[in-house]
Amino acid sequence: MVYFKISPMTEREIREVFRILAENYRSWNAPVVTLIAQHSRDPFQVLVCALLSTRTRDETTARVCRRFLEKVRGPEDLLRIPVEELERLIYPVGFYRNKARQLKEIAKDLKERFRGKVPDNLEDLLSLKGVGRKVANLVLADGYRKPAICVDTHVHRITNRWGLVKTRTPEETERELMKKVPRDLWIPVNRLLVALGQKICTPRNPKCDVCPVERFCGKVGL
Repeated sequence: MVYFKISPMTEREIREVFRILAENYRSWNAPVVTLIAQHSRDPFQVLVCALLSTRTRDETTARVCRRFLEKVRGPEDLLRIPVEELERLIYPVGFYRNKARQLKEIAKDLKERFRGKVPDNLEDLLSLKGVGRKVANLVLADGYRKPAICVDTHVHRITNRWGLVKTRTPEETERELMKKVPRDLWIPVNRLLVALGQKICTPRNPKCDVCPVERFCGKVGL
């Protein structure tokens, strides 16, 4: 096994890695990243797309969310749509029947508890049915532009592969990244690493020969 980066990344190296990724990620045209970019700064759209993405392939999420957002612009639209129609609208995302009911409950909750607005703090977001830290942090980062690190499977895998963290769960990864990544870089972490993970640093057979940040990678586990 060959490690390209033995010592932990310094803050300067972390900044350089994210600078390079920011220069490259648009050219990768990653489906979910493109979708998020189109609907960022709209907390409701970020919230529903994040929920639909759970246990769903990235390509499927992007396709379904585009179709979904043509008909659903806010909680009121969700409340008007019969659950059976909503199921058809979000099929074939994973657990689409459960997610249809979950979305209806969230819409009701948003209307009754938050005046139809998506909360802008972690505590209230986590009080919504089925919303975990990954989804809540994505809403804060991309919907409200508040410093938060959304750790999904790509972020967890890549930062461990780099050797930047050594963690077993996404929750542990989030805590460690908050210690190591400068606060002003928290918001783009998810967008940049999802794009890298979809197109270059894949779970199996990563394309290390074309990775622009390979020299910083410890290749842990490869």
